[in-house]
Amino acid sequence: MKNVRLVGAHASPYSRKMRAVLRYRRIPFRWIARGGPDDVDVPPVPVALVPVLAWSGPEGEVAMIDSTFQIGRLEDAVPTRSIVPANPATAFLDALVEDYADEWLTKVMFHYRWTYAPDATKASRVIPFDQNPMLPAGQLEGGAAAFAERQIGRLAVVGSTPATAPVIEASYRRLLATLDAIFERAPFLFGTRPSAADFALFGQLSQLVAFDPTPTAIAAEVAPRVIAWVHHVDDLGSLPDPGPDGWRPDAIVAAALRPLLAEIGRVYAPFLLANAAALTARSELVTCSIDGAPWAQAPFPYQGKCLRWLRERYGALPPADRSKVDAALAGTGCEALFTMQA
Repeated sequence: MKNVRLVGAHASPYSRKMRAVLRYRRIPFRWIARGGPDDVDVPPVPVALVPVLAWSGPEGEVAMIDSTFQIGRLEDAVPTRSIVPANPATAFLDALVEDYADEWLTKVMFHYRWTYAPDATKASRVIPFDQNPMLPAGQLEGGAAAFAERQIGRLAVVGSTPATAPVIEASYRRLLATLDAIFERAPFLFGTRPSAADFALFGQLSQLVAFDPTPTAIAAEVAPRVIAWVHHVDDLGSLPDPGPDGWRPDAIVAAALRPLLAEIGRVYAPFLLANAAALTARSELVTCSIDGAPWAQAPFPYQGKCLRWLRERYGALPPADRSKVDAALAGTGCEALFTMQA
């Protein structure tokens, strides 16, 4: 891969996730603000999402979206400083946590950013400068208000409503406390080297604890260690090359991550199953109970694919590794993803 470019936005959790991955893996790249003056000659992608990973290869100029698949492509192309655990059972747990961060924690991020006036005001006034810091001030005012109105109007689409707000906010506080305990004992989820799940959590938290005022204040109160962790993970390029012993044994991983897996089983697993059921029934509404409270939103086809991909990975595990995963998930609520029909 030559002439690697990452086309994204500072306010995009997935862009920050991939930029941190490239920095840690010491893959030379050029950061390009989507829609900015340098956003030229980037191959087209099927959906207008960020980040876009583009490069020059034997096949010509290539561009792709979706951070999970971007990570996989980089793993195939560059074997050094891998962020995928070598142990199949551990790698599966890594994929599960990454999916939770990408697909549930983004609901938390979007909720805080556009529910509370100080957060929405800051986001709508700062984010437009992402594309061009030299944007004339006169061009901002009307655009900022329209941007905020459009985003606030999408809150219910991702599941953020007055009825679900307590569930979302309680889950955020529990996650902060859980991560604080994990990072008190080890620098990363799976040992002394970062994994894809670490970078996925970082991406969402880069907004929640380092940009948006309301969740940042909560993090400063509940888990200041997590704020410092986010600042650290933003650029791990100076971290020495990891050795194979950087991944903790799977039994230790399962015990250390149990509270996090229980949180995933508590909030994300019920949603994934209900979303898949709604898609199968071609229903226009996902309805379920999450943490004892009613949840309702429009179904997400992509998150239906996420469940299918997780189940395919689970089914492909060698029997011995599947048994280890089953033991790690037992009693957390996550096991329902692989035992219940959607």
